[in-house]
Amino acid sequence: MMHSRIDGHEQEHLPSMLSADSLELSRQLQLHQQKISPPSSQKSIRQFTPSEAAYYIGIGEGYLRQVASEGYGPEPLANGRRMYSPEDMDRIRLTLDEKNGAQKYVPNRRPGEKLQVIAVMNFKGGSAKTTTSAHLAQYLAIRGYKVLAIDLDPQASLSALFGHQPELDVGEGETLFGAIRYEDPRPVAEIVRATYTPNLHILPGNLELMEFEHDTPTAIASGKAASMFFARIGEALAPIESLYDVVIIDCPPQLGFLTMSALCAATSVLITVHPQMLDVMSMSQFLAMTSELMAVVERAGGRTSYDWMRYLVTRFEPNDGPQSQMTGFMRAIFGNRMLHSPMLKSTAISDAGVTKQTLYEVERAQFTRGTYDRAMESLNQVNSEIESLLKANWGRK
Repeated sequence: MMHSRIDGHEQEHLPSMLSADSLELSRQLQLHQQKISPPSSQKSIRQFTPSEAAYYIGIGEGYLRQVASEGYGPEPLANGRRMYSPEDMDRIRLTLDEKNGAQKYVPNRRPGEKLQVIAVMNFKGGSAKTTTSAHLAQYLAIRGYKVLAIDLDPQASLSALFGHQPELDVGEGETLFGAIRYEDPRPVAEIVRATYTPNLHILPGNLELMEFEHDTPTAIASGKAASMFFARIGEALAPIESLYDVVIIDCPPQLGFLTMSALCAATSVLITVHPQMLDVMSMSQFLAMTSELMAVVERAGGRTSYDWMRYLVTRFEPNDGPQSQMTGFMRAIFGNRMLHSPMLKSTAISDAGVTKQTLYEVERAQFTRGTYDRAMESLNQVNSEIESLLKANWGRK
């Protein structure tokens, strides 16, 4: 490590220090990862109880029992109880639609319904942006939609949650940057990965996404870019859009070229906000900056109109007076642009996150029943409300 001396005091060389710390931290993280998740272990989505399965399929529990007894469900366990995997739920939806002769339970896009692309964004840490993106993507996949999650954040927390370690499992050109870079872009179909959740694919992230921020000014100045930066994500996704119903983009926590390109590819925008004074003040500045930058993009021909835009209150503590006051304050200003349901702060969600899991993966038995049920109810209310917006946009009831 390099040192220098000024007035008898030894100075630390910051680049060398940070590089050494990064290497050591990466090495220790790999060791930790091997302990909690050895190479032979596979992440998996859990199985669901009959009441949960009935909810996700969209039928009553009694009807589900009838369908299962007719031989369309999973085999009962030794205790006579049935547990349902997402694949079981998909099969039951298909069976019900075939029996009814109509597409009522299989939710996939129908002719004339456009791909929904949701950009999830905020520029202040702790707003639960990635937690929101992960649970929304998984919820929609469990509900039977074909979902593509895009990790556009160089920190790549969404990728890690879905079992792709950014520094170990994601190589050069294996993020969305590989498909939107100015030199030798790859077809996005080569980069998309399946996940352990049926119906859910991912475009993972890592630090190489930052290269788009560095390369874009050069490409604009040289005139080499075949298309404007803000069109590149939309153009990259075009060849695979028929494969999906919904795309969820976890945007980076800053207003750069990646975020603006994501906003131009999006059909709707979800802004997460923690209801505390500093966070709301920070969001006010972020909204002003976004407005100015998007006006510039609009003048250059970028898309800036959306099917819907909503604010989601996250990490909400109902018994916290100032938070309730701040939430009421935002509701008075934003009206129906705020989702009715807030996402509650929950030890169940944060504890699951420690082992890089979502609430749709951890077993209920790991938590006190009330804690788990409150968190799951809150998540499902938020995600169901967003699903209703998607369906309304497709003209469905």
